[in-house]
Amino acid sequence: MNQAELFHGINRPPLARRMAPRAVDEFVGQEHLLAPGKPLRVLIETDRLSSLILYGPPGCGKSAVAGLIAGRTKSELVRLNAVTSTVEDLRTLKRESQGRQATGQRTILFLDEIHRFNKAQQDALLPDVEEGLYVLIGTTTHNPYFAVTGALVSRSRVFTFKALAPEHIRILLERALADRERGIGQLEAMADPDALDLLAKVAEGDARSALNGLELAVLTATPKVGPIRITKDHVREALQNKNIRYDRDEDAHYDTISAFIKSMRGSDPDAAIYWLAAMISGGEDPRFIARRMFILASEDIGNADPRALLMASAAMHAVETVGLPEAQIVLAQVVAYLCCAPKSNASYMAIAGAMKDVEEEPQKQVPLHLRDTHYKGAKDLGHEGYKYAHEGEGGWVEQEYMPNPKRYYIPSDRGVEARFREILEKLGKKPA
Repeated sequence: MNQAELFHGINRPPLARRMAPRAVDEFVGQEHLLAPGKPLRVLIETDRLSSLILYGPPGCGKSAVAGLIAGRTKSELVRLNAVTSTVEDLRTLKRESQGRQATGQRTILFLDEIHRFNKAQQDALLPDVEEGLYVLIGTTTHNPYFAVTGALVSRSRVFTFKALAPEHIRILLERALADRERGIGQLEAMADPDALDLLAKVAEGDARSALNGLELAVLTATPKVGPIRITKDHVREALQNKNIRYDRDEDAHYDTISAFIKSMRGSDPDAAIYWLAAMISGGEDPRFIARRMFILASEDIGNADPRALLMASAAMHAVETVGLPEAQIVLAQVVAYLCCAPKSNASYMAIAGAMKDVEEEPQKQVPLHLRDTHYKGAKDLGHEGYKYAHEGEGGWVEQEYMPNPKRYYIPSDRGVEARFREILEKLGKKPA
């Protein structure tokens, strides 16, 4: 039997599932949770589990931990997936858990993708968790403080998993190549070091993606006769595209746009353009990106460079009229401009302060001399005495425009706004 026949004759689950760790010592990565003496490891080894929520990106080992718990615990482990589970499944779970409890046996519910349960479904778990009918272990790729009800989070310990580093992925790939029982060691395949490096890098911390990519690369590289040698070309052919970790309505969406905005605010064009590229590659709506740039142009640049708002408007117009991929050039140009423009949040602080006073303080009355006079009888009501500013020297007259004046707009000393500051100081409006 040649290598190809041997490979096709392996009637087993995908490589990633076969290579799941059987003991804590086999686990790669997540040292902050699973190194000797670390909290999650202690809970597993002592079988003193309380309800847990395991949060992290795909392929970082959350489900593998559930497997470790199943191997160590004296409890009955029941696996459910929030996507496919029904109300009847939960009823069955409750009946069976009550039966085990009557005999002194504990039940552990492993609920994959717990964020897929709606609020009502999550609330339905609460009474059973509180009564200790079963221990809940939920996994999620979503921030649990947003995706899981506060009641469940407060009754659980949240453990945050990190994306695996390339060196972790490399260990797992080499282990799979050598393992003759669970891996593909029986094929005696050889992989070029740069091929493994590429696979470890493009996996973006996802062990499942890397291992299944290796399996496909082996299949791609398998000749009819002769040894199997995996090259970078085989890896590229197997993967086709890099695994970009970006979900338009998930944590990556909010985290990446946050990094994008903060990079522009911090005047780092290289970082901002990188996050721009990540969003475009991930399929983000370019109109959303342009809108955020529009807001930043006023909130963080303002009158320090009034042209920033025009540039942001041009970016929005380009997205609407040209579209991708060409609009990405315009977006990059405007991002670079916004990064390098002088920064001021004076306009933002001004309206925030005024809004606070309007909402919390007694509302100021419009002075009589500023009120409308374009109707008969206005003067009889005392609506007179307004001084026309253009008739004063330099286009300014001394006049009250607001009772009990208060400073809201305080220009910075940067860019064009520095000139505004000088003008206001000459008019007697000193910075507070």
